[in-house]
Amino acid sequence: MQKQVLRSLPGCVSIPIGAGKVVAPPLRVQGRTCRQTAAARSADQQQRALPVGPLAKHGQLKQNASRIVSSAATVDSATVVKTQVGNKLARSLRPSARFFQFCSCLLMQRVYTFGKTMSQGDASMKQLLGGKGANLAEMSRIGLSVPPGLTITTDTCADFHTNGRKLPDGCWEEVLQGLRTVENEMGCKLGDAKAPLLLSVRSGAAVSMPGMMDTVLNLGLNDTCAAGLAARAGDERFAYDAYRRFLDMYGDVVMGIPHHLFEDQLEHLKAERRVTEDTALTAADLKVLVGRYKEVYKQLGKVFPEDPYEQLRLAIYAVFDSWQSERANVYRSVNGITGLAGTAVNVQAMAFGNMGPTSGTGVCFTRNPSTGERKLYGEYLINAQGEDVVAGIRTPEPIETLARTLPGAYQQLLDNCALLEKHYKDMQDIEFTVQEGKLFMLQCRSGKRTGAAAVRIAVELVDEGLVEPDVAIMMVEPGHLDQLLHPQFADEEAYKKDVVGKGLPASPGAAVGQAVFSAEDAEAWRSSGLPVVLVRRETSPEDVKGMYSAEGVLCQLGGMTSHAAVVARGWGKPCITGCPDLQVDEHNKLARINGVEIRQGDFISLNGSTGEIICGKQRWRRRSWLAI
Repeated sequence: MQKQVLRSLPGCVSIPIGAGKVVAPPLRVQGRTCRQTAAARSADQQQRALPVGPLAKHGQLKQNASRIVSSAATVDSATVVKTQVGNKLARSLRPSARFFQFCSCLLMQRVYTFGKTMSQGDASMKQLLGGKGANLAEMSRIGLSVPPGLTITTDTCADFHTNGRKLPDGCWEEVLQGLRTVENEMGCKLGDAKAPLLLSVRSGAAVSMPGMMDTVLNLGLNDTCAAGLAARAGDERFAYDAYRRFLDMYGDVVMGIPHHLFEDQLEHLKAERRVTEDTALTAADLKVLVGRYKEVYKQLGKVFPEDPYEQLRLAIYAVFDSWQSERANVYRSVNGITGLAGTAVNVQAMAFGNMGPTSGTGVCFTRNPSTGERKLYGEYLINAQGEDVVAGIRTPEPIETLARTLPGAYQQLLDNCALLEKHYKDMQDIEFTVQEGKLFMLQCRSGKRTGAAAVRIAVELVDEGLVEPDVAIMMVEPGHLDQLLHPQFADEEAYKKDVVGKGLPASPGAAVGQAVFSAEDAEAWRSSGLPVVLVRRETSPEDVKGMYSAEGVLCQLGGMTSHAAVVARGWGKPCITGCPDLQVDEHNKLARINGVEIRQGDFISLNGSTGEIICGKQRWRRRSWLAI
């Protein structure tokens, strides 16, 4: 009898059916889970890529074929099955009665774990696990230091919205089962008073959407767990810094409490203590801040959930909800992103960058995303957590700072960057955390780049023997070519007398327009045919429409790897961030820089290649193909 070879989902078991075998996910029988066979484990380790064959002619299997990976089994061509096979498809394949009965009880695997001991996914599973989840699993597989975690599939997001914001049957139980794996690897437990496990809950669609969906960090804290964390770490300040961060982020993302209400309390406390930096607040100060944050909840009639499991459940809901947020829908529309099931949810053990001077967090690109130069490009913050960098709420230090302060971690980062670029055969965008001198990798993905960078990177990857010319050609998108013709200043020397300040050159090019101070004004003025430059103290994902409407973006805070910078580069829009002399008053719609006042409607010009901020309407020209 002719046999077909089929790739199955990781963690599946092979069950004999007649002359062949079928592949099934682990089935719960009286509270137990069937284990993967030794043969399947061996095949999984070999990561075979085997053909699907005639299955492609079946619509549902064709749609999901890319999700069938890793382990292999032989199956009779008349009795082919995969996890998503239902009764209707089973009948269309004309299986035996015994086989049909088996199909009816198959369970869809919703949760995949990753970590040191075992990773059930890999980089080929982006449609199912999202880009972040697939790459976390892949980095774990190739031996990089990745905090353990679990990924809830993109299909679950689609079902969540179809079912009226309810998790599918059995999904929560799978989450708890995956959580046990994480707890065993970490040696601590969610909600434990003495050894509490803290989690990050992050989104991750199959296509990168920087900053457009939600994240919650430090999940699992309450008064009891915060005290336990302080005792276990021997550092009260660290524990209560994590607690106040969690109350802020959870309130904003999950409970719908505006972030600025927490930020106002932080600024008031710093003013009372006569300090300017968050890091100058003591453990006692942070305990006071925690109390004030809880008062913010009460004043708005919100109840902070003390139960860490309830915190986790609601955070998962919030991430799934963010898939349908206005900013996410706008970003997908602007970038022509269609056909995705939803976002995955990545629940991962926390790595702490806020444990003192030997800890920190950063973002880097393996090559310069503005120019394509083969040199590590990135930023780093001491004693901070990841959102401090990517959200643009603080201005970080250049990545070279890490080489001076923590040379061992920096060298390991360089080695990991080289390994990942060679492994993925493309420039990588990487998020990392250093916890007390130890490096942890939190994300990798193909980095967004300008048109000029795309061309240079493609050419040099061919020269270095990493990709073939036909692959390199496909790495330069049509939009990249359009960016090569974007405006440049006609004479950069002519405007030098009008330069009023300088920030970080986050995205290159020339932008000329009238200053506006809100995303809504940027949209409205642009719809009236007026060119605008969006001026903000810091950008947020809600500014996405305004950023797209503007000729350029100017931010008082943030760095070159903030979400604003990454999004602007992807769109080819000039962007300047981290300007210490700029003071933006969004309420009164004005900005001051080195004694010069910029009001709404005033013309300003930005040189995103140099970081120069220029008064007035400077002359610009479009580049010609002959100049490229």
